[in-house]
Amino acid sequence: MTFAPSAPLSRPGWGAALRNAAVAAGSVVVASAIGGLATGPKILGWYASLAKPWYNPPNWVFGPAWSLLFLLMAIAFWRILQMPAATPGRTVAIVLFGVQLALNSLWSVLFFGMESPLLGLVEVVPFWLAILATLVAFARLDRIAGWLFVPYLAWVAFAAVLNYGVWSLN
Repeated sequence: MTFAPSAPLSRPGWGAALRNAAVAAGSVVVASAIGGLATGPKILGWYASLAKPWYNPPNWVFGPAWSLLFLLMAIAFWRILQMPAATPGRTVAIVLFGVQLALNSLWSVLFFGMESPLLGLVEVVPFWLAILATLVAFARLDRIAGWLFVPYLAWVAFAAVLNYGVWSLN
């Protein structure tokens, strides 16, 4: 995988830059809210009752970790949105971003909302692959946007291992 040099962002004007920031931030806030609605009510009851592997972090780690990851995603997405619409690969990158974001929310609904570690485990594979595809598409357009996705890819890889651990113990 090669990372493109960070392309100079277009200067669409403050209005467009703010609109792009609102789209980038709004999209991750919506995904986060959907995940939170599915997850929040299950933490103290269902999730607390599950056997977990030794490497399961304390619950307080997840909020700050996901907050940082969503912030990095929003910044990366904003950088892509700032590029001229005719930039080759931009549309594909935007579609991939939407797909991985939808899969992000879906994982929370399946694992927590439906109380199914098995469905979460099945879904985390295409979810991780969608993140990887987005990272590659972003990196081809903007090196910084690509690098901003690396912690997310690593975290979801860890989450997949954790998901497997929870499923196998329960």
